[in-house]
Formats: sequence, C-alpha cells, structure tokens
Amino acid sequence: MPHTFVLVHGAWHGAWCWQRVAERLRRAGHVVFTPTLTGLGERSHLLNAGIRLMTHITDVVNVMKWEGLSDVVLCGHSYGGMIISGVAEEMAPAIRSIVFLDAFVPRNGEAVRDLTGPAVKEAAAAAQQRGDITMPARPAEAFGVNVADRAWVDQLCVGQPLATFTDKIALTGAYDRIARKTYIRAASYVNPGFDRALAGAKADRSWHTYEVPCGHDVMVDMPERLTEILLEAAR
Repeated sequence: MPHTFVLVHGAWHGAWCWQRVAERLRRAGHVVFTPTLTGLGERSHLLNAGIRLMTHITDVVNVMKWEGLSDVVLCGHSYGGMIISGVAEEMAPAIRSIVFLDAFVPRNGEAVRDLTGPAVKEAAAAAQQRGDITMPARPAEAFGVNVADRAWVDQLCVGQPLATFTDKIALTGAYDRIARKTYIRAASYVNPGFDRALAGAKADRSWHTYEVPCGHDVMVDMPERLTEILLEAAR
C-alpha cells in the first residue's frame, strides 16, 4: 500500500539532504514531499529579517493544505522536530504517523536555544550581539557526517534565520496525541538534549524508538536504514 511522506529538514539544510531517502521511497511507489524552509537551500534568496519559527511551520502546513494531503507520515530532522510539533497543532487529523529524527521534542514555551548544546547557544548569542539575522552553518564534521559526504554537505548548508532559534513555540501537545509516534536517535552524535528526548520516548509505551550507528545526518549517512524505519513508522 502506498503511503505519503512529508520530510522536514533541519537547520542550515534544505530539501537536498533527503535525496537518497526520497528516491528509495519513490522507487517503492510512495509519494514524497521534501519542502525547503524559507531562506534555506534553493530558497536562500528569500532570506530576510522577518523569517520566524512560525514562518517555517507555515511552510509545511501550506504544503499539506495546498497539496490536499492526508494520512501523512510526517518526519522532522533535528530543528525539524520544532517544525513538525507546530505543524501537528494545525494538521493533526491529516497525520498518520509522526517521526522525530535525532530531533528536538519541545514543550510549550521552549525555543531551540533552550534545548540545544553549548556550542550552538554561544553561536546564537554571538550572532544576536552582532545584529546578524542568521547563524552561520555548522561544519558537516561537527555533525559527524561521513568523510566522503562532508564537502557536499558543507557546500549546500547556508546560514539559519536567527529568530527561528530564539522564538518560543506555542503547543497544546497535539503531537503527543498522534497514535503512531517514533523517535530515532543517531548514536554516534553527542547531544544531551536528544538523549533526553530518547529517554522520554522510551519511558512512554505509545512511542517506538530506534538507535542507528551513525552521525546526526542520518538521511545522508544511512539512507537505506532510515527508509526502512520510515516504512515501519507508516504501518
């Protein structure tokens, strides 16, 4: 049975990072959308100071609305966990399954900078102090991307709109009320926030959890395994 997948990238990335997974899913007969968030990837020419967390949530909500999507497997990577949490607030009836891929699982009123590690917090504070509207991209090596793909990832990552890391998200817990919930942890990437999210998911029997032996960009490092997990999440 074919399924519909909406795959949401993380900070600094774009739809390009999903190429390998999207190709595998489409070859198996599934429908795949990989929206690029405003100001990033091939939409980097739209960068402006007005891009907020809600801008990116609306990017994905509008793909689902205008494409008339239902019964969706919604997956968010890293910062994308914030986005899919916000999307669920408006589109929960259209979501079959929600997947957090080495991602933030926020509570109401939290911002990315509340949940992330010291290096990103310091970079966000420095950018704010300089009056920048973006945070410079982190190097692929810092994400533990495999050596062969680091130059490709570095070439395509761009600055992340700063307000998306400082805006606090408004949630009623809609994502937690979705019946099929999955958390995937990239075991080779050190991040206490993601460890806490995994522990929380493991403690709740309504979640399925997985650990994969690779760096943070699972869709780049282990696309075959990630495709398998996404198909399991769809069932």
